[in-house]
Amino acid sequence: MNTPETKARAGEALSPAEELKTAVAVFMQDFKHFTTDMQSKQQQQDERMTKLDRKTMFAGMRPSLAAAADVEAPHQKAFGAYLRCGDDDALRGLEIEGKAMSTAVAADGGFLVAPQMADTIRNVLLSAASIRAVANVVTVESTSYDVLIDRADMGAGWATETGTATETSTAIIERITIPLHELSALPKASQRLLDDSAFDIESWLAGRIAEKFNRAEAAAYVSGNGVDKPRGFLDYAKVANGTWTWGNVGFIASGAAATITNTDPLVDLVYALGAQYRAGASFVMNSKTTGIVRKLKDADGRYLWSDGFAAGEPARLLGYPVLVAEDMPDIAANAFPVAFGNFGAGYTIAERPDLRVLRDPFSAKPHVLFYATKRVGGAVSDFAAIKLLRIAVS
Repeated sequence: MNTPETKARAGEALSPAEELKTAVAVFMQDFKHFTTDMQSKQQQQDERMTKLDRKTMFAGMRPSLAAAADVEAPHQKAFGAYLRCGDDDALRGLEIEGKAMSTAVAADGGFLVAPQMADTIRNVLLSAASIRAVANVVTVESTSYDVLIDRADMGAGWATETGTATETSTAIIERITIPLHELSALPKASQRLLDDSAFDIESWLAGRIAEKFNRAEAAAYVSGNGVDKPRGFLDYAKVANGTWTWGNVGFIASGAAATITNTDPLVDLVYALGAQYRAGASFVMNSKTTGIVRKLKDADGRYLWSDGFAAGEPARLLGYPVLVAEDMPDIAANAFPVAFGNFGAGYTIAERPDLRVLRDPFSAKPHVLFYATKRVGGAVSDFAAIKLLRIAVS
């Protein structure tokens, strides 16, 4: 077919009608490209305006949300909707799209806490004065954690060239199982308060849970009985250090019936601990005991207590750092107010990394309950690494 296009390729002259038809076709093609380009630019402009509107919306809220609006807005919006009104569809949709909460929905209907909230709670626990600050903390994915302890050396002996070699003793390996227990908190807030957009729901919830978990954990690591909670190092059988055996915690007597009168028992306490443990050892006592101990002087009138010279450096007693843990008992007859040991070796805390929050708007109307749970366990892992001071004559 002899069309204007074939004539143009062949170099033949076009009639005026054919030239007009060709010009119209070229114009329509250029117009189509122009329209497509304008639509693309309009879509980009709309997207920029949407982002600008989102930033404007978050500008009146707390700085942490305003600064992270572009990155965290879908995650924050979905989690906030769940906390305020129980909208779990938003969380499920977010998980399906593979965005911020990849493990947000638990099989039992609970929900994992937002990652930034879990970090806040963990930081508060680490900065609190509890055994957690000096103990061995491990993260596990099972229901318990086993610690294997080689508590005896292999035997050895001198042999002659022709003499018969005698059998020597072998090492003794102990397995200590630390079960994980469930720690829970149940704060609440009114629905009206949750509906207020200016209310910082995540900071409030994190603060309440952190405070409750901190108190419960710190007390259990010291004196917990191991029933549905960690077992504290003061809950184990205690024996005089001269008759100490594995499975017990050794103690040194203060030499006075109801108080600490001099520095001798503290020195004895330090050297009751094996040399292999002393390098990483620390004292543990509460504030009342600290107030009494730091007044003690040696025979030359010098205080045994020395405050840290740099910011954040702990105070020292006899050259060893002091952890002030308020859950330690006060000085009293037959009490154990002072502990000294290498808690990194002697006490192990095992915990699951996840923290769960279940929203309950029905049980306490018009309030909304937030049931938060965490699984954690603790136990003595090396009985030779911790020694106690007992307030007694002997």
